[in-house]
Amino acid sequence: MVDGVVGTGGEPESSDSLRTFGAVVQALREHVGLSREEFGDRVGLSKHTVASVELGRRMPDPTFAERAEGVLGNTGALQKAALHLARQPGLAAWFRRWARLEATAITLYTYECRLIPGLLQTEAYARTLFTNQLPPLNDEQIEAQWMARAERQQLLRERPNTAFAFILEEHLFRRRTGGVEVTRELIDHALEIAELRNVEIQIMPTVRETHSGLDGPMQLLETPENKWFAYCEGQRGGLLISDPKEVSVLQRRYASMRSQALTPEDSVGLLQRMRGEL
Repeated sequence: MVDGVVGTGGEPESSDSLRTFGAVVQALREHVGLSREEFGDRVGLSKHTVASVELGRRMPDPTFAERAEGVLGNTGALQKAALHLARQPGLAAWFRRWARLEATAITLYTYECRLIPGLLQTEAYARTLFTNQLPPLNDEQIEAQWMARAERQQLLRERPNTAFAFILEEHLFRRRTGGVEVTRELIDHALEIAELRNVEIQIMPTVRETHSGLDGPMQLLETPENKWFAYCEGQRGGLLISDPKEVSVLQRRYASMRSQALTPEDSVGLLQRMRGEL
C-alpha cells in the first residue's frame, strides 16, 4: 500500500529533550544571577532567542552549549545535555518520518518545481519564504524553522558518501524570490554546493517539449539496507511512499527527467549566465 503521513504544517512542536535542556539553561542562568538580556549579550543572542531556548521552543545552534558554559560556570552540564537534543524542532510533524530516513540515506534524489529545496536554500531565501507564509509565523516560529533547516543542510557536508542529486526548474532562479541580492546569493550558493563530489545539480530548462515530472515534485531515497522510499509534498501535508511498485514508478520518472534536464556541466554554465544577468 501507499504509506501516507499527512499533517497541517502548523507550529513546530517542542520535545522533552529541548524542554529539559532549556530548563537547565534557565536554572544555571538564574544561579549566576544573570537576566536573559545580560546572558544573551554574553553569548551573542537576543533575550527573545534566549527565552525560546529556555522554553524549549528553539533548537540551540551547535556552538551554543560551548559559549554558554563559559558564562554559566563551566559545569559541563550543558554540553552533556546538548548531546541528547532531538533534531526535530522546526520540522512539521508530517515531515519528520522522512527527515529521519533522510538523515541516514545513502542516496537522495530531489526534483522540485515550486521552490528551491530546503537542503539548497540560503538563510535569506528561506527567511523570505517563512516571512511570506500564510497563516503568518511569529519570530520564534521563523527562528525555529530556520534552525531546523540549517541543521538539515549539514547533511550535504557531513555525509560525503551519500549521493545527492537535484533536478531544479530553471524558473525557480528566474523568479527572483526575495529580490535580486537574495537571488545572486542563492545562485552563488548553488554553484558552491555543485562543486561537492557527492552532489549533482541539474537544471530543467523552461523550454522543454517533453517532461516526465509534470505531476509535481518528488524525493527519492535509498536506505543503508538498500530499500527505497519516496516522498511527495503538497500545500498542507506530505505523503511518504514505501510500496515498491509506487516507488518504482517515481524512480522511472526521475530517471527520465535526468536525461531531459541539462547535464551538470551545462547546468553550471546556465547558472553562471543567469548570475551574470542580475
